[in-house]
Amino acid sequence: MPEAIIEARQVEKFYSQPHGGKVQVIAATDLAVYPGTILALLGPSGSGKSTLLRMLTGLSQPSSGEVVWHGNQLDGQVPNVAIVFQSFALYPWLTVLENVEAPLEARNVPPIVRRKRALKMLDVVGLDGFETAYPKELSGGMKQRVGFARALVVEPEVLFMDEPFSALDVLTAENLRNELLELWLNKKMPTTAIFIVTHNIEEAVLLADRVIVLGRNPGRIRADFEVKLPHFRDRKTSRFVELVDYIYKVMTQPDVEHVLPSTPVKPTPPSKAGYPMLPHARPGGIAGLLEMLEDRGGHEDLYRLAEESGMDVDDLLPIVEATTMLGFAKLQEGDVVISDAGKDFVNADILQRKILFRDAAVSRVPILSQMDSVLTRKSDHTIDLEFFHDILDEHFSEDEVKQQLETALHWGRYAEIFDYDAKTGKLFLPESGESASVSSTTTTP
Repeated sequence: MPEAIIEARQVEKFYSQPHGGKVQVIAATDLAVYPGTILALLGPSGSGKSTLLRMLTGLSQPSSGEVVWHGNQLDGQVPNVAIVFQSFALYPWLTVLENVEAPLEARNVPPIVRRKRALKMLDVVGLDGFETAYPKELSGGMKQRVGFARALVVEPEVLFMDEPFSALDVLTAENLRNELLELWLNKKMPTTAIFIVTHNIEEAVLLADRVIVLGRNPGRIRADFEVKLPHFRDRKTSRFVELVDYIYKVMTQPDVEHVLPSTPVKPTPPSKAGYPMLPHARPGGIAGLLEMLEDRGGHEDLYRLAEESGMDVDDLLPIVEATTMLGFAKLQEGDVVISDAGKDFVNADILQRKILFRDAAVSRVPILSQMDSVLTRKSDHTIDLEFFHDILDEHFSEDEVKQQLETALHWGRYAEIFDYDAKTGKLFLPESGESASVSSTTTTP
Protein backbone atom coordinates (compact mmCIF):
# COMPACT_ATOMS: atom_id res chain seq x y z
CA MET A 1 0.00 0.00 0.00
CA PRO A 2 1.51 3.38 -0.99
CA GLU A 3 1.78 6.24 1.47
CA ALA A 4 -1.46 8.13 1.93
CA ILE A 5 -1.62 11.69 0.57
CA ILE A 6 -4.23 12.81 3.10
CA GLU A 7 -5.32 11.02 6.25
CA ALA A 8 -8.14 11.77 8.67
CA ARG A 9 -7.26 10.28 12.03
CA GLN A 10 -10.20 9.97 14.39
CA VAL A 11 -11.61 13.25 13.09
CA GLU A 12 -14.86 14.34 14.67
CA LYS A 13 -17.12 17.33 14.04
CA PHE A 14 -19.64 18.61 16.53
CA TYR A 15 -21.31 21.89 17.37
CA SER A 16 -21.71 23.14 20.93
CA GLN A 17 -25.18 23.96 22.20
CA PRO A 18 -26.04 26.96 24.41
CA HIS A 19 -27.07 24.64 27.25
CA GLY A 20 -23.68 22.97 27.21
CA GLY A 21 -24.41 19.90 25.13
CA LYS A 22 -23.19 19.22 21.61
CA VAL A 23 -24.57 18.04 18.29
CA GLN A 24 -22.29 15.47 16.72
CA VAL A 25 -22.21 15.77 12.89
CA ILE A 26 -19.30 13.41 12.18
CA ALA A 27 -18.39 10.61 14.59
CA ALA A 28 -14.70 9.81 15.13
CA THR A 29 -13.60 8.67 11.69
CA ASP A 30 -10.45 7.32 10.03
CA LEU A 31 -10.09 7.86 6.30
CA ALA A 32 -7.16 7.96 3.87
CA VAL A 33 -6.76 9.16 0.28
CA TYR A 34 -4.15 7.25 -1.70
CA PRO A 35 -2.39 8.21 -4.95
CA GLY A 36 -3.59 6.77 -8.24
CA THR A 37 -7.19 6.28 -7.13
CA ILE A 38 -10.63 7.81 -7.55
CA LEU A 39 -12.44 7.70 -4.21
CA ALA A 40 -16.20 8.26 -4.08
CA LEU A 41 -17.93 9.32 -0.86
CA LEU A 42 -21.61 8.40 -0.77
CA GLY A 43 -24.26 8.98 1.82
CA PRO A 44 -27.82 10.13 2.39
CA SER A 45 -28.62 13.80 2.84
CA GLY A 46 -27.37 15.02 6.20
CA SER A 47 -24.70 12.37 6.61
CA GLY A 48 -21.89 14.94 6.62
CA LYS A 49 -20.32 14.27 3.21
CA SER A 50 -19.52 17.90 2.47
CA THR A 51 -18.43 18.51 6.07
CA LEU A 52 -15.92 15.70 5.80
CA LEU A 53 -14.68 17.07 2.47
CA ARG A 54 -14.16 20.50 4.01
CA MET A 55 -12.11 19.03 6.86
CA LEU A 56 -9.94 17.03 4.48
CA THR A 57 -9.23 20.11 2.36
CA GLY A 58 -8.40 22.34 5.32
CA LEU A 59 -11.46 24.58 4.84
CA SER A 60 -12.87 23.46 8.19
CA GLN A 61 -11.11 22.33 11.33
CA PRO A 62 -12.16 19.08 13.03
CA SER A 63 -13.53 19.37 16.55
CA SER A 64 -11.20 16.57 17.57
CA GLY A 65 -8.73 14.28 15.86
CA GLU A 66 -6.34 15.42 13.15
CA VAL A 67 -5.92 15.67 9.39
CA VAL A 68 -2.42 14.98 8.11
CA TRP A 69 -0.84 15.65 4.73
CA HIS A 70 1.93 13.20 3.78
CA GLY A 71 2.23 12.34 7.46
CA ASN A 72 2.45 15.95 8.68
CA GLN A 73 -0.37 17.69 10.54
CA LEU A 74 -1.92 20.51 8.56
CA ASP A 75 -1.87 23.01 11.46
CA GLY A 76 -4.18 25.41 9.64
CA GLN A 77 -2.32 25.22 6.33
CA VAL A 78 -4.25 24.52 3.13
CA PRO A 79 -2.92 21.44 1.30
CA ASN A 80 -2.30 21.31 -2.45
CA VAL A 81 -5.89 20.58 -3.41
CA ALA A 82 -8.61 22.10 -5.60
CA ILE A 83 -12.39 21.81 -5.38
CA VAL A 84 -15.06 21.60 -8.09
CA PHE A 85 -18.51 22.58 -6.78
CA GLN A 86 -21.94 21.66 -8.12
CA SER A 87 -22.97 25.33 -8.40
CA PHE A 88 -20.21 26.16 -10.95
CA ALA A 89 -19.27 29.22 -8.80
CA LEU A 90 -17.92 31.23 -11.75
CA TYR A 91 -17.35 34.98 -11.64
CA PRO A 92 -20.02 36.34 -14.04
CA TRP A 93 -18.04 39.51 -14.79
CA LEU A 94 -14.96 37.55 -15.94
CA THR A 95 -14.43 35.76 -19.23
CA VAL A 96 -13.82 32.01 -19.37
CA LEU A 97 -10.07 32.57 -19.60
CA GLU A 98 -10.08 35.08 -16.74
CA ASN A 99 -12.09 32.69 -14.55
CA VAL A 100 -9.49 29.97 -15.09
CA GLU A 101 -6.65 32.39 -14.46
CA ALA A 102 -8.20 33.66 -11.20
CA PRO A 103 -6.70 31.07 -8.79
CA LEU A 104 -3.27 31.52 -10.38
CA GLU A 105 -3.54 35.29 -9.99
CA ALA A 106 -4.41 34.78 -6.32
CA ARG A 107 -1.17 32.79 -6.00
CA ASN A 108 0.80 35.61 -7.63
CA VAL A 109 1.72 33.58 -10.69
CA PRO A 110 3.22 35.91 -13.35
CA PRO A 111 0.72 36.97 -16.08
CA ILE A 112 2.44 35.22 -18.99
CA VAL A 113 2.81 31.96 -17.09
CA ARG A 114 -0.78 31.93 -15.86
CA ARG A 115 -2.10 32.76 -19.34
CA LYS A 116 -0.21 29.83 -20.88
CA ARG A 117 -1.36 27.43 -18.16
CA ALA A 118 -4.98 28.57 -18.41
CA LEU A 119 -5.03 28.23 -22.21
CA LYS A 120 -3.54 24.76 -21.99
CA MET A 121 -6.10 23.61 -19.44
CA LEU A 122 -9.02 25.02 -21.46
CA ASP A 123 -7.77 23.01 -24.41
CA VAL A 124 -7.58 19.88 -22.24
CA VAL A 125 -11.23 20.17 -21.14
CA GLY A 126 -12.46 20.93 -24.67
CA LEU A 127 -13.13 24.67 -24.37
CA ASP A 128 -10.60 25.89 -26.91
CA GLY A 129 -12.28 28.78 -28.75
CA PHE A 130 -14.43 29.92 -25.81
CA GLU A 131 -11.73 31.90 -24.01
CA THR A 132 -13.48 35.27 -24.44
CA ALA A 133 -17.01 34.05 -23.65
CA TYR A 134 -18.75 35.01 -20.41
CA PRO A 135 -20.48 32.48 -18.12
CA LYS A 136 -23.95 33.68 -19.17
CA GLU A 137 -23.17 32.56 -22.72
CA LEU A 138 -22.36 28.99 -21.70
CA SER A 139 -24.48 25.90 -21.19
CA GLY A 140 -24.43 24.11 -17.85
CA GLY A 141 -22.01 21.49 -19.12
CA MET A 142 -19.64 24.13 -20.47
CA LYS A 143 -19.76 26.05 -17.19
CA GLN A 144 -18.75 22.92 -15.32
CA ARG A 145 -15.90 22.36 -17.78
CA VAL A 146 -14.68 25.84 -16.83
CA GLY A 147 -14.90 24.70 -13.21
CA PHE A 148 -12.78 21.65 -14.05
CA ALA A 149 -10.21 23.80 -15.85
CA ARG A 150 -10.06 26.31 -13.00
CA ALA A 151 -9.49 23.53 -10.47
CA LEU A 152 -6.89 21.69 -12.55
CA VAL A 153 -4.90 24.78 -13.57
CA VAL A 154 -3.34 24.96 -10.10
CA GLU A 155 -2.08 21.39 -10.60
CA PRO A 156 -3.56 20.00 -7.37
CA GLU A 157 -2.25 16.79 -5.91
CA VAL A 158 -5.84 15.85 -5.03
CA LEU A 159 -8.89 17.06 -6.95
CA PHE A 160 -11.96 17.26 -4.70
CA MET A 161 -15.39 17.32 -6.35
CA ASP A 162 -18.58 18.09 -4.43
CA GLU A 163 -21.53 16.66 -6.39
CA PRO A 164 -20.11 18.12 -9.64
CA PHE A 165 -22.73 16.62 -11.97
CA SER A 166 -25.90 16.99 -9.91
CA ALA A 167 -26.93 20.33 -11.44
CA LEU A 168 -26.71 18.99 -15.00
CA ASP A 169 -29.20 17.13 -17.16
CA VAL A 170 -28.74 13.37 -17.50
CA LEU A 171 -27.03 13.30 -20.90
CA THR A 172 -24.67 16.19 -20.14
CA ALA A 173 -23.71 14.63 -16.83
CA GLU A 174 -23.00 11.28 -18.50
CA ASN A 175 -20.88 12.96 -21.15
CA LEU A 176 -18.83 14.86 -18.56
CA ARG A 177 -18.28 11.72 -16.48
CA ASN A 178 -16.85 9.98 -19.53
CA GLU A 179 -14.66 12.98 -20.35
CA LEU A 180 -13.37 13.09 -16.78
CA LEU A 181 -12.49 9.40 -16.96
CA GLU A 182 -10.72 9.83 -20.30
CA LEU A 183 -8.59 12.65 -18.89
CA TRP A 184 -7.79 10.58 -15.79
CA LEU A 185 -7.03 7.30 -17.55
CA ASN A 186 -4.94 9.00 -20.23
CA LYS A 187 -3.03 10.91 -17.53
CA LYS A 188 -3.93 14.30 -18.98
CA MET A 189 -4.89 15.61 -15.54
CA PRO A 190 -2.16 17.19 -13.37
CA THR A 191 -3.50 15.46 -10.28
CA THR A 192 -2.60 12.33 -8.31
CA ALA A 193 -6.00 11.39 -6.84
CA ILE A 194 -9.67 12.33 -7.13
CA PHE A 195 -12.09 12.54 -4.21
CA ILE A 196 -15.71 12.88 -5.34
CA VAL A 197 -18.72 13.45 -3.09
CA THR A 198 -21.95 12.19 -4.65
CA HIS A 199 -25.42 10.96 -3.80
CA ASN A 200 -25.69 9.06 -7.12
CA ILE A 201 -24.99 5.37 -6.52
CA GLU A 202 -24.42 4.45 -10.18
CA GLU A 203 -22.10 7.42 -10.62
CA ALA A 204 -19.93 6.17 -7.76
CA VAL A 205 -19.68 2.66 -9.17
CA LEU A 206 -19.04 4.00 -12.68
CA LEU A 207 -16.18 6.29 -11.65
CA ALA A 208 -14.56 5.15 -8.43
CA ASP A 209 -11.79 2.71 -7.64
CA ARG A 210 -12.92 2.83 -4.01
CA VAL A 211 -16.30 3.68 -2.50
CA ILE A 212 -17.01 4.84 1.06
CA VAL A 213 -20.62 4.93 2.24
CA LEU A 214 -21.59 7.11 5.20
CA GLY A 215 -24.43 6.59 7.62
CA ARG A 216 -25.94 9.54 9.45
CA ASN A 217 -26.94 10.79 12.89
CA PRO A 218 -23.98 11.09 13.28
CA GLY A 219 -22.02 10.62 10.08
CA ARG A 220 -19.91 7.46 10.20
CA ILE A 221 -18.45 4.99 7.72
CA ARG A 222 -20.76 2.06 7.10
CA ALA A 223 -18.99 0.58 4.06
CA ASP A 224 -15.54 0.99 2.53
CA PHE A 225 -14.61 -1.22 -0.43
CA GLU A 226 -12.75 -1.33 -3.73
CA VAL A 227 -14.59 -1.49 -7.05
CA LYS A 228 -12.56 -4.09 -8.88
CA LEU A 229 -13.98 -3.46 -12.33
CA PRO A 230 -12.01 -2.12 -15.32
CA HIS A 231 -12.91 1.20 -16.90
CA PHE A 232 -15.05 1.96 -18.80
CA ARG A 233 -17.82 0.11 -16.95
CA ASP A 234 -20.99 -1.49 -18.21
CA ARG A 235 -24.08 -0.89 -16.05
CA LYS A 236 -25.58 -4.18 -17.22
CA THR A 237 -22.90 -6.52 -15.88
CA SER A 238 -23.83 -8.69 -12.93
CA ARG A 239 -21.08 -7.33 -10.69
CA PHE A 240 -22.05 -3.72 -11.38
CA VAL A 241 -25.68 -4.45 -10.48
CA GLU A 242 -24.58 -6.30 -7.32
CA LEU A 243 -22.52 -3.34 -6.11
CA VAL A 244 -25.29 -0.83 -6.82
CA ASP A 245 -27.77 -3.02 -4.95
CA TYR A 246 -25.36 -3.41 -2.02
CA ILE A 247 -24.82 0.36 -1.68
CA TYR A 248 -28.56 0.98 -1.95
CA LYS A 249 -29.21 -1.43 0.92
CA VAL A 250 -26.49 0.11 3.08
CA MET A 251 -27.92 3.60 2.54
CA THR A 252 -31.58 2.72 2.99
CA GLN A 253 -31.32 0.14 5.79
CA PRO A 254 -29.14 1.86 8.42
CA ASP A 255 -29.95 -0.62 11.16
CA VAL A 256 -28.90 -3.70 9.17
CA GLU A 257 -25.31 -4.81 8.61
CA HIS A 258 -24.87 -5.86 5.00
CA VAL A 259 -22.08 -8.02 3.64
CA LEU A 260 -20.37 -6.96 0.42
CA PRO A 261 -21.13 -9.54 -2.29
CA SER A 262 -17.90 -11.39 -2.98
CA THR A 263 -18.99 -13.70 -5.79
CA PRO A 264 -16.32 -13.33 -8.45
CA VAL A 265 -18.25 -12.34 -11.56
CA LYS A 266 -16.16 -11.69 -14.65
CA PRO A 267 -17.06 -8.20 -15.91
CA THR A 268 -17.54 -7.22 -19.51
CA PRO A 269 -15.07 -4.39 -20.00
CA PRO A 270 -16.01 -2.12 -22.91
CA SER A 271 -12.47 -1.21 -23.81
CA LYS A 272 -9.05 -0.04 -22.83
CA ALA A 273 -7.76 3.34 -23.85
CA GLY A 274 -6.47 2.29 -27.29
CA TYR A 275 -9.77 0.92 -28.63
CA PRO A 276 -12.90 2.90 -27.80
CA MET A 277 -15.99 0.80 -28.26
CA LEU A 278 -17.67 1.03 -31.65
CA PRO A 279 -21.38 1.78 -31.21
CA HIS A 280 -23.43 -0.92 -32.91
CA ALA A 281 -24.96 1.21 -35.66
CA ARG A 282 -25.14 0.75 -39.44
CA PRO A 283 -24.05 3.41 -41.95
CA GLY A 284 -27.66 3.64 -43.17
CA GLY A 285 -28.85 4.53 -39.68
CA ILE A 286 -26.13 7.15 -39.36
CA ALA A 287 -27.12 8.69 -42.70
CA GLY A 288 -30.80 8.64 -41.74
CA LEU A 289 -30.13 10.44 -38.45
CA LEU A 290 -28.10 13.14 -40.20
CA GLU A 291 -30.85 13.67 -42.76
CA MET A 292 -33.42 14.05 -39.98
CA LEU A 293 -31.22 16.63 -38.25
CA GLU A 294 -30.68 18.58 -41.47
CA ASP A 295 -34.44 18.67 -42.07
CA ARG A 296 -34.93 20.11 -38.56
CA GLY A 297 -32.52 23.00 -38.94
CA GLY A 298 -29.43 21.11 -37.80
CA HIS A 299 -30.40 20.15 -34.25
CA GLU A 300 -33.11 18.35 -32.34
CA ASP A 301 -33.86 17.09 -28.84
CA LEU A 302 -32.75 13.47 -28.44
CA TYR A 303 -36.05 12.31 -26.97
CA ARG A 304 -38.06 14.05 -29.68
CA LEU A 305 -35.91 12.35 -32.30
CA ALA A 306 -36.61 8.99 -30.69
CA GLU A 307 -40.33 9.68 -30.61
CA GLU A 308 -40.50 10.83 -34.23
CA SER A 309 -38.44 7.90 -35.48
CA GLY A 310 -40.53 5.40 -33.53
CA MET A 311 -37.50 4.18 -31.58
CA ASP A 312 -36.69 3.87 -27.91
CA VAL A 313 -33.98 6.24 -26.73
CA ASP A 314 -31.82 3.23 -25.84
CA ASP A 315 -32.05 2.05 -29.46
CA LEU A 316 -31.33 5.50 -30.88
CA LEU A 317 -28.32 6.20 -28.65
CA PRO A 318 -25.90 3.86 -30.50
CA ILE A 319 -26.66 5.67 -33.75
CA VAL A 320 -26.12 9.03 -32.04
CA GLU A 321 -22.87 7.78 -30.50
CA ALA A 322 -21.66 6.52 -33.88
CA THR A 323 -22.50 9.83 -35.52
CA THR A 324 -20.61 11.78 -32.86
CA MET A 325 -17.66 9.36 -32.98
CA LEU A 326 -17.30 10.08 -36.68
CA GLY A 327 -17.48 13.82 -36.08
CA PHE A 328 -20.72 14.23 -38.03
CA ALA A 329 -22.66 15.52 -34.99
CA LYS A 330 -22.28 16.35 -31.30
CA LEU A 331 -24.42 16.32 -28.18
CA GLN A 332 -25.24 19.62 -26.50
CA GLU A 333 -27.53 19.80 -23.46
CA GLY A 334 -29.62 16.84 -24.62
CA ASP A 335 -29.80 18.04 -28.24
CA VAL A 336 -28.11 16.32 -31.16
CA VAL A 337 -26.42 18.99 -33.30
CA ILE A 338 -25.14 18.31 -36.82
CA SER A 339 -21.56 19.41 -37.53
CA ASP A 340 -20.16 20.98 -40.68
CA ALA A 341 -18.77 17.57 -41.63
CA GLY A 342 -22.25 16.10 -41.11
CA LYS A 343 -23.79 18.73 -43.38
CA ASP A 344 -21.22 17.92 -46.06
CA PHE A 345 -22.15 14.25 -45.75
CA VAL A 346 -25.89 14.92 -46.08
CA ASN A 347 -25.42 17.10 -49.16
CA ALA A 348 -23.00 14.71 -50.90
CA ASP A 349 -23.89 12.12 -53.53
CA ILE A 350 -23.55 8.39 -52.89
CA LEU A 351 -19.89 8.06 -53.87
CA GLN A 352 -18.84 11.25 -52.10
CA ARG A 353 -20.57 10.03 -48.93
CA LYS A 354 -18.40 6.92 -49.01
CA ILE A 355 -15.27 9.06 -49.26
CA LEU A 356 -16.34 11.32 -46.38
CA PHE A 357 -17.27 8.29 -44.26
CA ARG A 358 -13.92 6.67 -45.06
CA ASP A 359 -11.93 9.79 -44.13
CA ALA A 360 -13.81 10.12 -40.83
CA ALA A 361 -13.53 6.42 -39.97
CA VAL A 362 -9.82 6.10 -40.71
CA SER A 363 -8.94 9.28 -38.81
CA ARG A 364 -11.25 8.81 -35.81
CA VAL A 365 -11.81 5.04 -35.31
CA PRO A 366 -8.63 3.24 -34.15
CA ILE A 367 -9.57 -0.29 -35.23
CA LEU A 368 -10.52 0.81 -38.76
CA SER A 369 -7.40 2.94 -38.98
CA GLN A 370 -5.32 -0.11 -38.03
CA MET A 371 -7.10 -2.32 -40.54
CA ASP A 372 -6.43 0.21 -43.29
CA SER A 373 -2.78 0.58 -42.29
CA VAL A 374 -2.07 -3.16 -42.07
CA LEU A 375 -3.69 -3.92 -45.43
CA THR A 376 -1.88 -1.07 -47.14
CA ARG A 377 1.54 -2.09 -45.83
CA LYS A 378 1.27 -5.82 -46.49
CA SER A 379 2.71 -6.84 -49.83
CA ASP A 380 -0.32 -8.96 -50.77
CA HIS A 381 -2.80 -6.49 -49.19
CA THR A 382 -4.68 -9.28 -47.40
CA ILE A 383 -4.95 -10.45 -43.80
CA ASP A 384 -7.06 -12.84 -41.74
CA LEU A 385 -9.86 -11.18 -39.79
CA GLU A 386 -8.74 -13.41 -36.92
CA PHE A 387 -5.69 -11.15 -36.53
CA PHE A 388 -7.93 -8.30 -35.37
CA HIS A 389 -10.04 -10.68 -33.30
CA ASP A 390 -6.91 -11.48 -31.28
CA ILE A 391 -6.16 -7.76 -30.82
CA LEU A 392 -9.67 -6.91 -29.62
CA ASP A 393 -9.76 -9.98 -27.40
CA GLU A 394 -7.37 -8.16 -25.07
CA HIS A 395 -9.87 -5.34 -24.65
CA PHE A 396 -13.37 -6.87 -24.81
CA SER A 397 -15.35 -9.95 -23.84
CA GLU A 398 -15.71 -12.65 -26.51
CA ASP A 399 -19.31 -11.68 -27.31
CA GLU A 400 -18.37 -8.03 -27.58
CA VAL A 401 -15.38 -8.83 -29.83
CA LYS A 402 -17.77 -10.48 -32.30
CA GLN A 403 -20.08 -7.47 -32.26
CA GLN A 404 -17.17 -5.06 -32.62
CA LEU A 405 -15.86 -6.93 -35.66
CA GLU A 406 -19.34 -7.12 -37.18
CA THR A 407 -19.75 -3.35 -36.85
CA ALA A 408 -16.23 -2.71 -38.16
CA LEU A 409 -16.98 -4.87 -41.20
CA HIS A 410 -20.16 -2.93 -41.96
CA TRP A 411 -18.38 0.41 -41.69
CA GLY A 412 -15.25 -0.67 -43.53
CA ARG A 413 -17.04 -2.30 -46.45
CA TYR A 414 -19.44 0.60 -46.83
CA ALA A 415 -16.54 3.07 -46.93
CA GLU A 416 -14.54 0.75 -49.23
CA ILE A 417 -11.67 0.67 -46.77
CA PHE A 418 -11.53 -3.07 -47.47
CA ASP A 419 -13.48 -6.01 -48.84
CA TYR A 420 -14.14 -9.21 -46.93
CA ASP A 421 -14.40 -12.83 -48.05
CA ALA A 422 -16.56 -14.68 -45.54
CA LYS A 423 -15.47 -18.09 -46.92
CA THR A 424 -11.77 -17.53 -46.30
CA GLY A 425 -12.19 -15.08 -43.41
CA LYS A 426 -9.81 -12.64 -45.09
CA LEU A 427 -9.82 -8.88 -45.44
CA PHE A 428 -8.31 -7.39 -48.59
CA LEU A 429 -8.00 -4.02 -50.26
CA PRO A 430 -10.61 -3.26 -52.93
CA GLU A 431 -9.47 -3.92 -56.49
CA SER A 432 -7.47 -1.08 -57.95
CA GLY A 433 -10.07 -0.35 -60.56
CA GLU A 434 -12.78 0.05 -57.95
CA SER A 435 -10.52 2.20 -55.78
CA ALA A 436 -9.74 4.44 -58.70
CA SER A 437 -13.39 4.89 -59.56
CA VAL A 438 -14.15 6.03 -56.04
CA SER A 439 -11.13 8.30 -55.63
CA SER A 440 -11.77 9.92 -58.99
CA THR A 441 -14.99 11.43 -57.66
CA THR A 442 -12.95 13.85 -55.58
CA THR A 443 -12.01 15.73 -58.76
CA THR A 444 -15.44 15.65 -60.35
CA PRO A 445 -16.89 19.17 -60.47
